[in-house]
Amino acid sequence: MSVEKVREILSQHGRLSISVEQITNDGDLYKAGLTSLATVGLMLALEDHFNVEFPDSLLSRKTFGSIESILDAVRQLTK
Repeated sequence: MSVEKVREILSQHGRLSISVEQITNDGDLYKAGLTSLATVGLMLALEDHFNVEFPDSLLSRKTFGSIESILDAVRQLTK
């Protein structure tokens, strides 16, 4: 798993108002245009690619708030 792959999935499914390249790993994805609806698509794409399932406990704004927090969640799920 890599930050580049998460960025690629985010660029395809995040529907952001700015380019993923403009966002730092700890940048606020919601300020970059991520919506609740786009979060669902992003989550499904992450689950499909990494062969994981996000439990209810990780379905929060905090989990999808930054590239770094997404990476942390996926790392937890792939242990």
